[in-house]
Amino acid sequence: MKQIDPKSINTTMLAYLGDAVYEVFIREKIVHEQPHDAGRAHHRAVRYVSADGQAKAVKAMESAGFLTDEELALYKRARNHRTMSRPQHTDPKTYKMATGFEALLGYLHLKGDPVRIKEIAEEAVNIIDSVQ
Repeated sequence: MKQIDPKSINTTMLAYLGDAVYEVFIREKIVHEQPHDAGRAHHRAVRYVSADGQAKAVKAMESAGFLTDEELALYKRARNHRTMSRPQHTDPKTYKMATGFEALLGYLHLKGDPVRIKEIAEEAVNIIDSVQ
């Protein structure tokens, strides 16, 4: 696969990729914690991968100064990106925040920074666990 500059990618596409990156992180977490409980795996994952959970996590990270200036700028650019899609199960503000979170993870994936992806995803899990 050819190398691509993540800064040149539309934030909607970054979110598309970031959604998958975060989903794999969460699924691996669940498999490691309870490798013999596939029946409830999806229900455990929902709290982490839902727009509501992602929005709470990224809002807390933003408030705490957890994100670098570059990450914060990318998150805000994606969050504020105008889109025609309408969220089905959440309000538009929450949906946009979650999209920004996913775009950030997609950006970091294309940038080749698995360490930072892990730090952000683990922080998101910790935040979601503390508020739910």
